[in-house]
Amino acid sequence: MPLAKVMQDFKSYLLSRRIAGPKAVDFYIHWVTQFYRFNQIEPGDAVSKPEVEAYLKHLSKHKETWQVDQAAKAISLFEFYKNKEAVTSAGKPLDCKSEWRTVADDMRKMLRLMHRSHRTEKTYLGWVRRFYRFLEGHSPHSLNSAHVKDFLTHLAAEQNVSASTQNQAFNAILFLFRHTLDKDIEDISDAVRAKRTRRLPVVLTRSEINRLFDHMHGINRLMALLVYGCGLRLQECLQLRIKDIDLEREAVTVRSGKGDKDRETVLPSSLRADLKAHLEEVRTIYDTDRASESPGVMLPGALERKYPNAGKEWAWFWIFPSHTNSTDPKTGILRRHHIYRGNLQKAVKAAGKRAEIHKRITVHTLRHSFATHLLEKGYDIRTIQDLLGHTDLRTTMIYTHVVSKNRHGVVSPLD
Repeated sequence: MPLAKVMQDFKSYLLSRRIAGPKAVDFYIHWVTQFYRFNQIEPGDAVSKPEVEAYLKHLSKHKETWQVDQAAKAISLFEFYKNKEAVTSAGKPLDCKSEWRTVADDMRKMLRLMHRSHRTEKTYLGWVRRFYRFLEGHSPHSLNSAHVKDFLTHLAAEQNVSASTQNQAFNAILFLFRHTLDKDIEDISDAVRAKRTRRLPVVLTRSEINRLFDHMHGINRLMALLVYGCGLRLQECLQLRIKDIDLEREAVTVRSGKGDKDRETVLPSSLRADLKAHLEEVRTIYDTDRASESPGVMLPGALERKYPNAGKEWAWFWIFPSHTNSTDPKTGILRRHHIYRGNLQKAVKAAGKRAEIHKRITVHTLRHSFATHLLEKGYDIRTIQDLLGHTDLRTTMIYTHVVSKNRHGVVSPLD
């Protein structure tokens, strides 16, 4: 089949599945077309990894990083689409369980092609497994909107899940339908919806914050101080790299935070000495890795391809590296990762118990406390929104409901 016709079909697939907008789709078509012309091969030919790497390396010499990243994504999407069409044409009869296993593998590939985080991948596939068990033997290719409606109703009426959990389940199944099964979910407005309730965040007082930190030590204490002092999310703290900390300007740059957005927040001056001492210890781990010629740390997007040695540079090393190497779940490479998220979660919870703080304390409680305490000090709500990285001001406004003093100035009749 001519390349132009194949690209037209690929474009229709991308647009119908809403994988990208019309403008981005045109770029995807351009990159894939150039890739085949560069290697002088036809769409029906098998594509090797060296051919892809050679083309991307050629692009990196005169294109921006985001363009190389976009080209890599376009080629991967086309290979996924091409393989999917080949399986559909073959029409191999599979049993129901094998079909679901194949669908789950396809969904995992698409999640990675669309650069969803590893946590999102695990969560979405977890919901697909629950959906599969609920359907009791239905083939994935026989599914329709009625099955989705019944599952959402089951979650709300029988499982008593929250509205946010039900929405998460729906997003996972929507991804399954749209990007894996090539189906649309029609009107499911009559499904029973979980009741949406507004919950106020748990906030610690200043004295409780001090008591909590008094019962922590080592790296976990430094991480907790950083989360509270900078208003970080747990994952944002774990993914900090050497270059993201500016001790002179007393600033922390958060890269690819929630919503894949960058932002800058304040670095407490009281942490400068502790951070310097900690980085000296981290440098020892870094030097050990370089001496043993260990693979560099993971780099985001196409940077690892554009700058293959950057992962071995000090600037890209983790602020909080793990003491042992582990296998990257996406690439299979044994390398140094950041500290496991569960370490800090357990440490904060245990410290709360030892400090006899009778509240449900998580790492995110420190971020809530950061915002509330700034608000109590009279800082502008817009400034706090920027520091937290909230897209919608209404998300930040929730902290106005948990300030320590009665914001209405009302005196209780008992007093």
